[in-house]
Amino acid sequence: MASPSASTNGGIIGKSNLASFGKDTITTKTSTGTLTTRAGTRVVRIVNVAGGGGGSGPSGGGGGAGGLLCKEYNVCGSAPYTATIGGGGAGKKCAVGTTGTNSTFGPTGGCVQSTALGGGGGGYEPDVAGGPGGSGGGGSKCGAGGSGTACQGNAGGTGAGNPQSGGGGGGAGAVGGNAPGDPTGGAGGAGTDVSPIYGCVGPTCSVFAGGGGGRGSTTGGPAGSGGGGTGGAGTSGTAATANTGGGGGGSGSGNCGGAGGKGIIIVKELTKASGVWSLQSQMQALSQGTWPKKLFNFSSIDFLVVGGGGGGAVDNAGGGGAGGYRASGYGPAPLQASALCMSVESNVFDITVGAGGAGQETPSPNPPSNIGNDGTDSIFNPGGSEGEDMITATGGGGSGGQEDGGRPGGSGGGAGSRCQTGGSGNTPPFSPSQGNAGGNSTASSGGAGGGGATASGNPAPGSSAGAGGAGAPNTINACGTPFSITTFAGGGGGGGNQQNYPGQPGGSGGGGAGGRCGTATSGTTNTGGGGGGSGQDYGSAVGGSGGSGAIVIRTPSAYSLAVTPGTNATAAHPGGDKLATFTVSGTLTIT
Repeated sequence: MASPSASTNGGIIGKSNLASFGKDTITTKTSTGTLTTRAGTRVVRIVNVAGGGGGSGPSGGGGGAGGLLCKEYNVCGSAPYTATIGGGGAGKKCAVGTTGTNSTFGPTGGCVQSTALGGGGGGYEPDVAGGPGGSGGGGSKCGAGGSGTACQGNAGGTGAGNPQSGGGGGGAGAVGGNAPGDPTGGAGGAGTDVSPIYGCVGPTCSVFAGGGGGRGSTTGGPAGSGGGGTGGAGTSGTAATANTGGGGGGSGSGNCGGAGGKGIIIVKELTKASGVWSLQSQMQALSQGTWPKKLFNFSSIDFLVVGGGGGGAVDNAGGGGAGGYRASGYGPAPLQASALCMSVESNVFDITVGAGGAGQETPSPNPPSNIGNDGTDSIFNPGGSEGEDMITATGGGGSGGQEDGGRPGGSGGGAGSRCQTGGSGNTPPFSPSQGNAGGNSTASSGGAGGGGATASGNPAPGSSAGAGGAGAPNTINACGTPFSITTFAGGGGGGGNQQNYPGQPGGSGGGGAGGRCGTATSGTTNTGGGGGGSGQDYGSAVGGSGGSGAIVIRTPSAYSLAVTPGTNATAAHPGGDKLATFTVSGTLTIT
């Protein structure tokens, strides 16, 4: 017979932990101080935002936003906790903007539980890079943006040399914008909206950690949503909004950049189950479908996901668009997303490697249209939440043949001849962008180039064809795996117009070359390169097929990786990181 204590606990002998009864109380700390939890509180959810980085000048980059963390922590009831609010970094002239100060939260007199890192300062003329931080500061002129911190923020944007302008500071939700090379500075990266959890709190209604805009020659770059400062032109950059963690705006000649915004900490004392429940409670939760599931927590998971390239058409055809390119590091800074930090129910992830789209043949199998086939998507963890525990790179758009436009896709297909339009890139849209548009054609030209990861497809001028847009270099797999490709997602080259006008080359990163009279070249396998378009149709032309995509995952050394099938590979980087490379669809297990 069960003991009395076991009977009162539904047959379970042992201590029954209390649930958290915080009544969803929300406390906002805008300056350093102490918060005492309610008596019944056992779990809190904290938004921790550090101070934003200061902008700089001249030709200054915007300051990076302070790091933003939004996590749950176990706490004690009726206990004091210290919230330390980080200050915004000072704006500077002829020096990198001051880095914002960290914000921390933890039990008074005990170990810190949460640390958000201050935002990086903006760079200054000549060509000085932005500083690293929670989010990175924007670069000046040709200077690169500073790096962001995984799971807290994003990198800053690159400046432009002519006219002289600064890149936008990174935000918690997006990378800082590159200076576009016209009189406008780069836009500050967007912040993160936490209002679904906390409602409207703070000076920007729960949108925090926006990057500062870069300096422009006539128009300063816009601020990132979430309190970032606007870039100046002939004036100082605007200071970020206090208690948002926004980055300060970059400034023009003779002026200081705007100061970064002070941070903020918001604590929500949760009402939820925690610990051991009685047997009756467990049976009730099981019957209602609310039984708790074990979660696997993974952090700092870097990725490269490349979709299948689009196929080329025939008869003065454009080149196929490259498959979408999405990466968290090891490639061009403007295209770097944040590494993944995941809490998931399974440590086994499905991997889908997209196929290249088939090139068209003569006679066309789908008259009267003559359009290359789209590539298919590559997906890490299909069925997950996009950008959180799932990454999708869209297949490249097929190219148009004579009198047909290109198809949209990760990068768009190039247009066929006779005044046609290239397909749009970054479709559907992701930030950072996954690709670029295909080129347009003229009345008597050959085909235009397909779009690539870092450049649009080249238009087809006069009677000539256009080359494919350039792909992106990425060394995520370098020194650790037999998979030797280090440049991805180049657009296919356009097909030539008549015998005297040859086809054009594909873009770096596996783009296939366009043909002159007959068959074009296919995109390189596992690069996501677009297929080349064929030249004028003499009865036996074939458009090039797109190259298949690829997926590479890189983790810290503490993890172990296993892949299926055996065609895929794992390796250890000399620095200790673990690598998993997928050239075909399969599964990845992380332990």
